[in-house]
Amino acid sequence: MAHDHDHSHDHSHAHSHDHSHDHSHDHSHTHGDASTVDTPKATAYEPREPLPRGSGTGKILFLDGFSGLAGDMVIAALLDLGVPISVVADAVAQLPIGGYELVVAQRERSGIVATKFDVKIEREQPHRNYGGIDDMLEASSLDDATKSKARAIFRRLGEAEAAAHRMPLRQVHFHEVGAVDAIVDIVGAAAAMSYLDAEVVASPLPMGRGFVQAQHGVLPLPAPATVNCLRGVPTYAVELDAELVTPTGAAIVSACASRFTRWPTMTPEHVGFGSGTMDLLDRPNLLRVVLGSEAGHADTSHVVLEANVDDMTGELAAHAINAALQNGAVDAWATPITMKKGRPALVMSALAPRASATRVAETLLRETTTIGVRTTDVSRIERPRTTVEVETPYGKISLKVSGGGHGPAQVKPEFDRCAEAAQKHGVPVRVVLQAALSAYERS
Repeated sequence: MAHDHDHSHDHSHAHSHDHSHDHSHDHSHTHGDASTVDTPKATAYEPREPLPRGSGTGKILFLDGFSGLAGDMVIAALLDLGVPISVVADAVAQLPIGGYELVVAQRERSGIVATKFDVKIEREQPHRNYGGIDDMLEASSLDDATKSKARAIFRRLGEAEAAAHRMPLRQVHFHEVGAVDAIVDIVGAAAAMSYLDAEVVASPLPMGRGFVQAQHGVLPLPAPATVNCLRGVPTYAVELDAELVTPTGAAIVSACASRFTRWPTMTPEHVGFGSGTMDLLDRPNLLRVVLGSEAGHADTSHVVLEANVDDMTGELAAHAINAALQNGAVDAWATPITMKKGRPALVMSALAPRASATRVAETLLRETTTIGVRTTDVSRIERPRTTVEVETPYGKISLKVSGGGHGPAQVKPEFDRCAEAAQKHGVPVRVVLQAALSAYERS
């Protein structure tokens, strides 16, 4: 699949110190007897039956990194799960970069047929830093969910590099080819996860040992940027001289996963495997992703998120409520309370579908002064809702009609549209509201 966009998976891994971190684990480490190494076999690529958009809504997407993970392995596993390649290709095609070809293949490891994702660079790439990449993402036409997720991942990666090199975030430099490599991995993974719309859960991650040759010298494994990205993420040691988790892979997991567990209590529905490049001594170099329903939440479709704040203005509270609604909450509100020492305060609350709960929680943490958000699982019985449009003397007005077997239907004109029509025609809003209801009753 050729595109005039310069993506690169030569796996130089695009970091500020320009070390050659292979996202596919393709480092030259010694692993002992080569005859015991799991060497992949190439097979003809056969794409999965594509999953429809939103297949993960209300479900969990489990990243099982028993051999670690890298950015290209995340994309490969999601493609193998059933995310169409067009989701990744179309997302990256919206960015002002060129000169690459996406390559999707299959590899057999230990009898498991997995998808392999790669990008071939076709021309020299310009220098890029974090500030320029973030500005490019912000100005792009990516959908809001993909853009927000991609920027969050890149920020995690940029902050990790900035901390390692003691330099300002926006000045963090990404190696020419590596920057394109990271852009593809991050934007592609963000687009694929947004397409599924599932809660991301990940396993604890294995940490290899040893050293890797970088452009500016020898680095210890796990690499400094990887460790910085994994703050707050559970890890464990393995006896392998190998880079099992790359900085980009670490940034994707730490920015997207809501929690970490060895294996969630779930009912698997779809499974995908993404292949790395390096051959490991004691395990297949694969990332497994599982999409399914979490058994513990079978009867709860929504989550109530709450935070107590006693040091926030009314303007900030109003802004936080609006931000929560824009990021997936179906309702949001503030309740006055009295906290310790008699301080007047607010409970900032939001009701969100389970799949949007993590995003709404992040919004409350970002837009309010709280340092924590508590969650409560709830179920919700809803009237079926439709939107109809009626013709009135003041123009077309939309109405929400909520029916079902719960008594007479509830009919509510869209207030903002009524207010616009009232201002345009110089009449009170209530006149337009009544006209819309009358028109609906006659229809």
